[in-house]
Amino acid sequence: MPAAGLRFGRIPITNVTPVVECGRIPAKAIPGEDIVVGATVFREGHDLVGVSAVLYDPEGREAQRIRMHPVGIGLDRWGGALRPESTGNWSFAVEGWADVYGTWHHNAEVKIGAGVDVELMLAEGAALFTAAAEQRSADQGPNAGDAAVFTAAAKVLADTGLPVDERLAAAGSDAVLAAVGREPLRDLVTSSPRYPIHVERVLAGRGAWYEFFPRSEGAIQDPATLEWTSGTFRTAARSLERVAGMGFDVIYLPPVHPIGTTHRKGPNNTLVAGPQDPGSPWAIGSAEGGHDAIHPDLGTFEDFDAFVHAARDLDLEVAIDLALQASPDHPWVKSHPEWFTTRVDGSIAYAENPPKKYQDIYPLNFDNDFKGLSEEVLRIVLMWVSHGVKIFRVDNPHTKPLMFWEWLIRTVNARHPEVIFLAEAFTRPPMMHALGMAGFQQSYTYFTWRNTRKELEEYFTEVSAETAAFFRPNFFVNTPDILTEFLQYGGPGAFKIRAVLASTASPLWGMYAGYELFEHVARPGAEEYIDNEKFEYKQRDFAGAIAEGRSLVPFITRLNDIRRFHPALGELQNLTVHSSTDEATVVYSKHKQVDPGDPSSKDTLIIVVNTDPHSARECTVSLDLAALHLNPEDFNEDGTFWVDDLISGQSWRWGAHNYVRLDAHFEPAHILSIRRNS
Repeated sequence: MPAAGLRFGRIPITNVTPVVECGRIPAKAIPGEDIVVGATVFREGHDLVGVSAVLYDPEGREAQRIRMHPVGIGLDRWGGALRPESTGNWSFAVEGWADVYGTWHHNAEVKIGAGVDVELMLAEGAALFTAAAEQRSADQGPNAGDAAVFTAAAKVLADTGLPVDERLAAAGSDAVLAAVGREPLRDLVTSSPRYPIHVERVLAGRGAWYEFFPRSEGAIQDPATLEWTSGTFRTAARSLERVAGMGFDVIYLPPVHPIGTTHRKGPNNTLVAGPQDPGSPWAIGSAEGGHDAIHPDLGTFEDFDAFVHAARDLDLEVAIDLALQASPDHPWVKSHPEWFTTRVDGSIAYAENPPKKYQDIYPLNFDNDFKGLSEEVLRIVLMWVSHGVKIFRVDNPHTKPLMFWEWLIRTVNARHPEVIFLAEAFTRPPMMHALGMAGFQQSYTYFTWRNTRKELEEYFTEVSAETAAFFRPNFFVNTPDILTEFLQYGGPGAFKIRAVLASTASPLWGMYAGYELFEHVARPGAEEYIDNEKFEYKQRDFAGAIAEGRSLVPFITRLNDIRRFHPALGELQNLTVHSSTDEATVVYSKHKQVDPGDPSSKDTLIIVVNTDPHSARECTVSLDLAALHLNPEDFNEDGTFWVDDLISGQSWRWGAHNYVRLDAHFEPAHILSIRRNS
C-alpha cells in the first residue's frame, strides 16, 4: 500500500485540536485540567468509523485513552477530553479506525429487519465475534475476560434453532456492549501525528491575584506636618493575613526598586513633584540602584526575604513586577546608553503612548545591543528567583521584541520550570496571542471592557473555546491604571457583578486594593483613579469598612471559597453559554467530572448574572440540559432538579426553562450548584 508522502492515511484525520502553529508550539495545560480534543474523521462509503484520543506522558508512555464522540450532526467532527496529571512535556494523538462491530450491527439490524440476507448477516456476526474472542485471548490484556462474552454471543448467533430476534439480541446484550465499550473492535487503525502539550504547575492556569503597593501598607502621615513615612516590607507583611483571609493565592507587588527623581511625577500625574512625593514605582532606577535593587524606604533584601517567607506561611505566593524601562537616573543610562534610543538632538527618547506622556521613563531599545541587554535581564530575573520569586507580572511586554520574550522565558523555565510570567499587554489581539505562544503562561485581557451580555458571551466563548490552547486569560476587575466607567457609575452592584463574572468565568482572576472598598472616583477626563496610588501614598481603613458594613470583603471571600471548593471553576475550556429572554442577563455553566472513573462525581455550576447595575431584571433562563450532564437520579418526579444558590443559600427546583429575578441593588447574581442524588 502506498504511504510515503501522502497527506491522508487509510482513515482520514484532519483539523486536530488543540494544535498550535502545526504543533511547533505546545498547547498549554495544568495538572488535572481537562484538555478538549477535537478532530474531523471520516472514511469513504457508508461503513462506520470510531475515533479515540490517546494521551502520552513525558516518557512517551500511553497514559490515557478515551473514545471520542460525535460533535454536531453530519459534520464528521469528534470531541473528547484528556487529563494529564503531572507537569512536563506530554503529547497526544487522535486515532481513527473502522468500527467493525458498529458497522456490522447497524447493517444487521437494517437487513434482518427487512428480511434481507438474514442467515448471512447472522453468520457474519458469528464469525466477527469468534475472531474477536481469539484476539482477546491471544492478547492476554486487561480485557482478556471479554473473550468468553464474545464466544457466547457467537454461539447464539450461529444457533439456527433459536428465533432470529433472540440471536440478534445476543449481539447487542449489555455484556457485549460493555466489552466493546472497554476495547472496541477496530480495523484499519490510523493515527495522527503526536502533538505536544506543555503541562505547567497549577498556579500557571488557576489562581486568584491581589495587588497592593507595599509602600502604602503601613504608611503614616503626620497630621501636623502632613509628611509621610513610607510603609515597608515589614509593615506590608502585616497585611498578608488580610489578603490570605479573602482566599487569594498570589500577592502581586508593583516595582519595588529605587525610583528616579528626574522628571518625577507628582499627584495625579502632574509634571512637578514636591519633596514628599514618592514618584511612580515604574520610573525605575536612581543612585541607589536599578532593577536588582530595593527601594531603601521599603527595607533590605533581608526584609524582602522575610516578606516572601511570611506570605508562603499563609499559602500566598509573591509576584513582582518586571518593568523593562528606566528612569533618567537609572545606572544603565550612564553605563549602557546604547540600551536606549537617542534622538537627533542627542536627548534620550522618553516613553509615550499618545496622548499619554511618561517623561519620567526611558524605554529600552533592544536592537542596539540585543545580546547584552537580554543577558542583563536574564541575570536580574534569576536574581529575584533566588530570593523566592516564582511569578513575574511583566509590564507592557508588547513594547519589547517577541523573540526576546521567547528566549527569556524558555531560558528561565529550562532552569526553573516553576516560574510563571503574566503579560500585561492591552494591545492588538495578534500580539496578545503571540505573547502566549512565546511562552507567557497567562495574560491580562479585554474582559475589563466587556460589559454587556452580548460582549461577555462572545468574549467568554473566544477565550474558553478558540484561544485556550495558547492564551490563558487572567480576568482582573481593576488595576491602578484602569477604573472603567462601569465601576465609576455603577454603584456597589457593579463591583459585585464584575467580581462574580471574573471569578467564575476564568480560573484566573485578580483585583487591585481598594476594589473591596468600592473606590470609584476617577480623575476628570481619565479612566483611572483620582489621587492615584501610582504617584502617592494611600491609607485605607479596611477593618473600619468591614465593621460599618461598607466592604465587599465578605462577598470576595465567599467567591474565592466557592472557587476553592468547586473544581468546575478551575477549568477554562468547560464553559457553556445558555440563553435568557433578557438582554442584560448572561447565563453560563461549568461542568467537571472530578473522578474520570466515577460517573457520579460531577460538579456542575450554573451562573446567572444581571449585568445592569442600576436595576432589577426579570427573565426566563433556558438551559441546554445536555451541557449539565444530569443523571436520571438527579431528576425529581416532576422532571425538575434541585439547584442550591451558593451566594444566598436558597434552593429551587429548576428545569429546562426557569424564571429568574435578580436585583442589582441586592444580589445581582446566582451561582447555582446542581444537587446530585447519586
